[in-house]
Amino acid sequence: MEYLRLYMVTYNVGTNDPEQRLMDFLSLSNQKNEKLPDFYVVSLQEVKAQPQTMLLDALFSDSWTAALTEILQNKGYVKLKSIRLQGLLLLVFSLRRHLLNIREIESEYTRTGFAGIWGNKGAVSVRLSIYGCSLCFVNAHLCAHDNQLKERINDYNSIIKDQDFHVPETRKIFFHDYVFWMGDLNFRLVEDYDRTPEEITRSILKKDLKKLFENDQLRYVMRKGDAFSEFTEKDPEFPPTYKFDVGTNDYDCKRRPAWCDRILYCVNPDNYENVTLKVEQLSYKYHPYYTLSDHKPVSAEFLVKIPPRVTKRARRYVETDRIQTDAYVSDQVFSDYSEHVVQFDKIPRWEEGQDNKAYYKVTKDIPATKDDWIGLFKENFASLDDYITYEYVSKCVSPSDESGASRPQKYEVTIPDISSRCRGNYCLVYFSQTEDKVMSVLGISDPFPIVKNQGD
Repeated sequence: MEYLRLYMVTYNVGTNDPEQRLMDFLSLSNQKNEKLPDFYVVSLQEVKAQPQTMLLDALFSDSWTAALTEILQNKGYVKLKSIRLQGLLLLVFSLRRHLLNIREIESEYTRTGFAGIWGNKGAVSVRLSIYGCSLCFVNAHLCAHDNQLKERINDYNSIIKDQDFHVPETRKIFFHDYVFWMGDLNFRLVEDYDRTPEEITRSILKKDLKKLFENDQLRYVMRKGDAFSEFTEKDPEFPPTYKFDVGTNDYDCKRRPAWCDRILYCVNPDNYENVTLKVEQLSYKYHPYYTLSDHKPVSAEFLVKIPPRVTKRARRYVETDRIQTDAYVSDQVFSDYSEHVVQFDKIPRWEEGQDNKAYYKVTKDIPATKDDWIGLFKENFASLDDYITYEYVSKCVSPSDESGASRPQKYEVTIPDISSRCRGNYCLVYFSQTEDKVMSVLGISDPFPIVKNQGD
């Protein structure tokens, strides 16, 4: 595989539930043979975050996650990771066929509200590796209001400085091969642009967007090098996405319209010898159909190059006014993870209400940790969080008759007390997980039935 197709969408939902159909939000249709992206990355701000709501969301999926997961599961996607910081929510979905090629999934967050004490503003992020190439997705909600430009710049720099991951060669955001930054970044028109909201609205109606965009604050700070100068953004050809009268497509002239909702990308093209990484942007648009809040959703689609051949990582030196580090990693290579690192024996069936056993072998040298685990999932599970029950690998045993040195060691796992509610087809999933919660899927069993206990 040489390219991955990524779909990003960002929306400030204004504490509303998803009361409108989300197919257009995801640029999906019900046509057969629809070309689907490899990943969906959904970035939401101002998701309802009252204390009672947060308590329910801790026990059950919030309404946005539930609605999006239902649609994407039916299209063959699995939710890899979600992270929430009060109203900020970031969701990463992958086509199911990529699961065994994805490694080192990890999330981070940064509070910037009230000098870093409160999470009403800040950023959440998810990083992962696929086919050995690293990607980082950031969802940010920066300081609001026209006159708070300096605070937005400070928010950005605080996030860059604060976020630390636990994968050695990609500890900082900009150490990744590809970075995508999206959200309600709250950049407005420059303060000295002396036109009223009504005058700006008339310019928008005349489709005089290019001249208006020349006064965009985000592009101003990018040119100056104060923030986001590492990123690239396609010029938006859509009108400002804020501020609308809720329930309409009419601008609310209490605020000057502005392009608050943005999606940017950064690529480190020369991280590897004899390979040039690159991004091709396929679309950048807004979705006027959605009238739930005073913002409009914005989406972008990208092709990113994932070289299929083995190559050594080149020496890389990252230098900004915040970071100075030598991020070279000796003999780092792209890897082909198409095979199951953990291979399960075929399971004829399990029975409810009793202990059930499975056998597996590890085909590559992997560092065993006390936090590795095996989960029981429904056959077409929608999320890596949807395990029914689990057992730690540290409790697995190796049968004495499989101890020959000439072949991979075989292990036995016992999953106790399968509930009578678990009839149907299931599978086992092997997770490698570090104490810092960096997670990889190393093996998935073939589906097998769980049936009524024959002794009943």
